[in-house]
Amino acid sequence: MVVISPERLAAGRDLTEPRPSPSGRHVVFVVAGAGDAHLAIVPVEGGPERRLTSYPTPRPGRGSGGGAFDWMPSGDGVVYLAAGGEIWYQPVPGGEPRRRGVVEAEESVSAISVSPDGRFAVVVADLARVVCCDLITGAQHRLDDGRHDFVIDPRWAPDASAVVWQAWSTPAMPWDGSVAVVASVDPETTTVISRHEHRPRHSLQQPRLDARGRLWSVCDDEGWLNVTRDGEVVVAEHHEHAGPTWGPGQRSYDVDVAAEGRAWVAVARNEAGFGRLVLVAPDGDATEIGKGVHAQITLTADHIVALRSGARTPTQIVAYDRGTGERRVLAVGPVSGWEEEPALVEPSTITAPGADGATLHARLYRAPDPRGRLIVWVHGGPTDQWPVEFRPRFTMWLDRGYDIVVPDHRGSTGHGRAYQQAMNHRWGELDVSDTAAILRDLHARGPWGPEQTVAMGSSAGGFTVLGLAARHPDLLAAVVALYPVSDLVDLRERSHRFERHSTDTLVAPLDGPGRPGHTLLVERSLLSQVDALARVRMLILHGDQDPVVPVEQSRALVAAIAAAGGSVSYHEYPDEGHGFRRLDHQIDEARRVAAFCETVLDPTS
Repeated sequence: MVVISPERLAAGRDLTEPRPSPSGRHVVFVVAGAGDAHLAIVPVEGGPERRLTSYPTPRPGRGSGGGAFDWMPSGDGVVYLAAGGEIWYQPVPGGEPRRRGVVEAEESVSAISVSPDGRFAVVVADLARVVCCDLITGAQHRLDDGRHDFVIDPRWAPDASAVVWQAWSTPAMPWDGSVAVVASVDPETTTVISRHEHRPRHSLQQPRLDARGRLWSVCDDEGWLNVTRDGEVVVAEHHEHAGPTWGPGQRSYDVDVAAEGRAWVAVARNEAGFGRLVLVAPDGDATEIGKGVHAQITLTADHIVALRSGARTPTQIVAYDRGTGERRVLAVGPVSGWEEEPALVEPSTITAPGADGATLHARLYRAPDPRGRLIVWVHGGPTDQWPVEFRPRFTMWLDRGYDIVVPDHRGSTGHGRAYQQAMNHRWGELDVSDTAAILRDLHARGPWGPEQTVAMGSSAGGFTVLGLAARHPDLLAAVVALYPVSDLVDLRERSHRFERHSTDTLVAPLDGPGRPGHTLLVERSLLSQVDALARVRMLILHGDQDPVVPVEQSRALVAAIAAAGGSVSYHEYPDEGHGFRRLDHQIDEARRVAAFCETVLDPTS
């Protein structure tokens, strides 16, 4: 039997951020892969895709994120962000790019938005400052007042009279509590006239102002991330309308406001991990436009343009005709042939009782030719979810006869605010017990047993599956952990700025040695559980330049397990950060994991 190869997994390209032109005739999007990134352009009615940019390369977003570029209002070009905070203008349909300025930053510049007259652009520097840049003179000034620790996703009002952005301060993460800051500006000079904040009870994201000055956002004040206008829920339902704010440029909804103020809203709905695109009319009636996970939505007069994916749908850029609902595929990311793979299967939703009686959620993928083997694959974050998107790595394992369960332990998104916030102060405890409960329920159903079960996870997911191995070794045969969190004290002290304080809420604030917070962080860390981990087979992979989870954590964990009498298969990838980007490293990772699992589950293979 010919199986899906690691090389095929790594092939293809990532597509992000489709944006229609002001006229609606063309769509520009970001293409990344094989060490290259560029902007591409395609007619919205379909036609040949052309590369738009040559040099310098844009800084692409990832997945459902964006913020790498914006259209000029005239439609004669786009303005995009390159490395080093440089702002470049690229003519459309083509021509020589011209640099329009550079924004100083220590880490990154993101989320560019061009003013309605094309004179200015606002960007975010280091997720800390909203900077306005004159695209003619290059002059810059700061719009925020520094009151908040983090800012993200600035957007211009349609009349250029204001800029709005999302902001939050530690110890909160953006999904714990965020505000919308509205800065009124002089349209001629962008001098700030006044600022005010919209403070929901909980959190909001993706704020924007319409032509009537009304504030739109996605807010969870009513318990679910739903689209709101001026603080009132517009589309009230027990489905999430966005994912967590892990980065800039998420566009999970868009609004088309008619002259009389009536609004049509396109919404990417999350239905327990499954996706659906709906169009909500001014009277509140919702019409299904398309199934699948949709992101980067833009609503024009004639079309809905979006990024679309699904368990059996390789990532694509699509345009829906608003009149007929007809879907046109404009570009596809993965290599050809995936659509014909038998191992592309739709998962089923399952529930299981938690140790405390709570209802837990998961999705189960069944291999077309099962071998009685099970992978429990835990998402990272831990405040996140793996919706039902195109996941070629899943397909590789399904092709090999492995079934896969994806737990949404408490703390996961997609099931409402209460479910997400339930893990606060209980990370390393509740996520582990919930995953164990889901696994026990599956083992009781069969046909899988512990001796044929492997737990996999990366980053925070690696922390959870290693905790599962330490506390519930009877449930599995082995663990695969990629760049896992293992030392919570070190994470609090040395992780990157965005997440460094997350353990304050997820576990406890870091106080002095011997004090309650420090003690709890130490107890929950895997370095305190090495005697139990020494009894479990495991593979750990890490990049030696990881800014989120320092590689020293895995080095210390491997050494401690060895000292306790255990043995770990361990490998480091040079010049890799949080996740493996180089093609050869991605291929090697897939090969190592496959070989490890085959050896553990079938020593005669």
